[in-house]
Amino acid sequence: MAQPLTFPRQYALTRRFTVGRPRTFTVTPDGETVLFLRSPDGANPDLSLWALDLTSGDETQLVDPSSLGLSDEDLPAAERARRERARESAGGIVGYALAGSGSIVAFALAGELFIHDLASGETRSISTAGQVFDPRPNHDGSLIAYVSGRELRIVSVGDGADESSPADSDDRTLAVDDDPLVSWGRADFVAAEEMGRSRGYWWAPEGDRLLACRVDETPVPRWWIADPANPDQEPTENRYPVAGSNNPIVELALIELDGSRRMIDWAADVGGQTSDAEYLADIVWSRSHDPLVVRQPRHQRAVEILDIDLETSALALRHTIGDAHWVELIPGSPSWLGDRLLTIEDRADLDQRVLCVDGEPVDTPGHARSIIGTSGGRVLITAWTHPTEVHVMAIDPESGEAQTLTDEPGVFGASLGTNGIVVITGSRPQIPGTITRVTRLDETTDQLEIASVESTPAIECSPEFLELAGLQSAVLLPNGHDGTTPLPVLLDPYGGPHAQRVTKAHGGHLVSQWFADQGYAVLVTDGRGTPGRGPAFEREVWGDVAQPVLDDQIAALDAAAEHFGFFDLDRVGIRGWSFGGYLAALAVLRRPDRVHAAIAGAPVTTWHLYDTHYTERYLGHPDVHPEHYAQTDLIAEADKLARPLMLIHGLADDNVVAAHTLRLSSALLAAGRQHEVLPLSGVTHMTPQEVVAENLLHLQRDFLAANLVNH
Repeated sequence: MAQPLTFPRQYALTRRFTVGRPRTFTVTPDGETVLFLRSPDGANPDLSLWALDLTSGDETQLVDPSSLGLSDEDLPAAERARRERARESAGGIVGYALAGSGSIVAFALAGELFIHDLASGETRSISTAGQVFDPRPNHDGSLIAYVSGRELRIVSVGDGADESSPADSDDRTLAVDDDPLVSWGRADFVAAEEMGRSRGYWWAPEGDRLLACRVDETPVPRWWIADPANPDQEPTENRYPVAGSNNPIVELALIELDGSRRMIDWAADVGGQTSDAEYLADIVWSRSHDPLVVRQPRHQRAVEILDIDLETSALALRHTIGDAHWVELIPGSPSWLGDRLLTIEDRADLDQRVLCVDGEPVDTPGHARSIIGTSGGRVLITAWTHPTEVHVMAIDPESGEAQTLTDEPGVFGASLGTNGIVVITGSRPQIPGTITRVTRLDETTDQLEIASVESTPAIECSPEFLELAGLQSAVLLPNGHDGTTPLPVLLDPYGGPHAQRVTKAHGGHLVSQWFADQGYAVLVTDGRGTPGRGPAFEREVWGDVAQPVLDDQIAALDAAAEHFGFFDLDRVGIRGWSFGGYLAALAVLRRPDRVHAAIAGAPVTTWHLYDTHYTERYLGHPDVHPEHYAQTDLIAEADKLARPLMLIHGLADDNVVAAHTLRLSSALLAAGRQHEVLPLSGVTHMTPQEVVAENLLHLQRDFLAANLVNH
């Protein structure tokens, strides 16, 4: 008889319990079908394309990638990079694009182009001249634009006959440069990693031309990522815009279908005012309006939204959002409600993130998080109604009425289609898996469900949500703990700005619960800088992402110990990844009196080595604010280490490069400070490999046991 899977093995096989979850929802224009992706079960990561019939409630598998005979081993380099930026761990059909008319779906699989005809049910390949990345059909589905290497190309779908060559399928180049450092139609690194823009071209709503980015990486510092375990392989060149260095040059062109183009100076001066725009944040192009360009200056204290006159290429400033520290880029903002501009803005006078119409705040319950869409004069948004909960609501800007569509504790998101059809998906705190419901804005009692086939975790997860020292926290104890036996403590934060760990979503606490079941009281705290509590709370870390964040972890630890009584404060450990890894190393360097062992995974150790958009948002430009970088640099404090520290880093990480860990290790060695380094050959920032994900949990458990439990 097969033995039941251990939690670490299950965690690895299920890609952190994301496999089997329906995702990527699109309502067809006729309002009859919801398209979505889902894998066949909770252990198979390969996603298929599915359809839910809104009349019958039946689900139909439209495309099974296994039947097409292709493997993810053959992915184009651009697709591998996109998946890393998006933290995409699934395989198969990980994305698709529906023609505006609803006629076809286009997707890439292992670099080959496929379409699925929704009327006939036929799936067929389209011959192309090169590997395909980010295919998107025009409105009527007759043409598909895609990126191949550094080129933006276009191919005709044809009449359904098998195309035997690129010429037969009318595959042609729309834009390419001879310079190997120039690409067309792709998002640059910081746009994809930090700005939420994963695309580099946009079809006109009529499908007769495109706007496309030209990205020149010549000014960007050249870094090399090598695989020391395979010295016969050439290092990979990586253009990385490190803080204080040059960003790529991003240009914008209006391209006709014959390849002719006209450049649009999206960063131009407007209204007699000199522009300092450096970041192209987004393009918003709807059927009823000329496109909008969303841009930011290098210092990020403003976002400008401008109209593009496609006849003259002239820009006109429509709206500016400003802030004394930085302006957040919000999903779905800006959008249109008829002829009125919708934005989500941080308002310091209200200490609230609010929905705005033409710049005027609308009474928003909680803090607005994203704009989903509009229907019948209402705006569908997600919002924090509590720092630990995200809900879906429809707001009428005229009356101020807000209809909440999710009525139980949890974290929810939504997609909006025609006729007010809403697909709501979310996670609840005590219930494994996700739920997905399809409803209409005015018919909340008539709902369909899309099935999830996620695996049920092999542990029972029971976080207790508390406010400790004024901070949102979750405490997880061993199942069956008697409430009195002393327990060593494990701090398990992310802790950094722009992200949360303490949310009422079941899957976010599974690993913490597993560590708790190893005999720890696990404390997860969101300190200053984390979202959901208002602009002032987030901006308390500007200029110093170290001390306030660490102080909050210690304050929550003391409050938790007072609340529970059995927290053993003589045995406190901390673990974290990415910013959490930075915080873990920081804790044992600065507070060895309170934190006695640390595991720092993929940590930033010096902010001089992290990217422009993220780092300068919180610390400013290093030439202007060198003191901010000096006071947050771990390497400068290496001689303070007096507690056990394990450093873990993927050597193929192109986000937080391995140099962070290696430089800290060198400084620790120079100071004579003992520590452990676990290098992971061929592993990136998101550690997607099953064997790595599983055994990292075991190795962390053993390190903590040796240095806390058995010490």
